[in-house]
Amino acid sequence: MQQAREILARLHLPQGDRHDLPSSDKRFPDGAQYRIEIPSCEGPAALRAVIEEADRYGIVIQRISQGSGIMLLTDEEITDMARLGRERGMEVSLFVGPRAGWDVGATAASGAGRVVAPRIRGADQLVFAVEDVRRACALGIRSVLVADEGLLWILGEAKRAGMLPSDLVLKVSVMMGSANPAAIAVMERLGAGTYNIPTDLTLAQIAAIRQAVDIPLDVYVEAPDDLGGFIRHYEIPELIRVASPVYVKFGLRNAPNIYPSGTHLESTAVALTRERVRRAKLGVEMIRRYAPTLIASPCGAAGLGIPAVPKVAARS
Repeated sequence: MQQAREILARLHLPQGDRHDLPSSDKRFPDGAQYRIEIPSCEGPAALRAVIEEADRYGIVIQRISQGSGIMLLTDEEITDMARLGRERGMEVSLFVGPRAGWDVGATAASGAGRVVAPRIRGADQLVFAVEDVRRACALGIRSVLVADEGLLWILGEAKRAGMLPSDLVLKVSVMMGSANPAAIAVMERLGAGTYNIPTDLTLAQIAAIRQAVDIPLDVYVEAPDDLGGFIRHYEIPELIRVASPVYVKFGLRNAPNIYPSGTHLESTAVALTRERVRRAKLGVEMIRRYAPTLIASPCGAAGLGIPAVPKVAARS
C-alpha cells in the first residue's frame, strides 16, 4: 500500500487515520479551541429559550442553528432571531429551505434514495435556494446551512464576486455526509467556512481530517436518533484537543424529529431546546473537570456569523 500512501502524501493528505491522536495547533481567529453550538433552534421562541437557559446554567453558547429552513420563517421571525443573535453576540445559522426531500420527486422518500433528501434537485431549485439565502442576508443573517456541493460552490463564488456579504458563514450540514480528509478538503476549497462531520467518526479519523483542513469542524457529541443517537460526552476533552478549532454540538437522543417545524410544534421545539442547553451544561462541566486549560471563545468573538442590521424592513 506504500504507493497509495505516497499518492495521498503528494496531495498533502494524511497517509492514514491518525491513531497517534496528535494535538491540533489550529485555532479560531480569537485563539480559542472550541465553541458550543445548539442545533434545531426552530424560531425566535426557541432562541429565547437558549438564551434563558444559558444564563440560568452560566454557560456561553456561541452559535445556534436551525433545520427547517429559511423559507419557513416569516420576515418578522428572521429579523427577531437576527436581533437576538446580534444583541447576544451569537451566530444564528439558518438552513437553506428548498431541498429534494420536500420536493415532488419520489427518490428522496425511497429506502435507497434518502441520502439525496437534503440536496438541491434541479436548476429551478438552485434558483430558489440562492433566493432563500439572499432574503436571509437582507434581513441580517450572516450564517447559512448548506447540504449540497453545487449550492456551496455557487454561494462561495457569489461571496467572492461581492453578490453576497463577504462575512457570510457557509456552514456545511452533517447531511452532506463527506467523511474523509480529501472530501472535506474539497468542501473547504468550494467555500465551506465550517464543516459538520458525520456523527460516528472515531477520534483517529477526526484527527486525520484536521490534518487536511483548516476550517472549524462541527461535531455532534450527542446526536439525534436519526443520526445515530450517540452520546460521546466523555470524549469531549480529547475531541477538542485533536480537532480544534471545533464547534461542540449538542443534539438530543430520544427526541422526536420535528422538521419541518412551525407554530404547531413550537412548545415541543422549545422544550427540546431547553434540554439541549442542559446537555451543553453537562458537556461544559466535563471540560472544566477534566481539561480546564482548554480555551473557549466569548460571545461576539471573531469569525462568528453574528447577524447584521437588516437592509430591508420586515414585512408580513
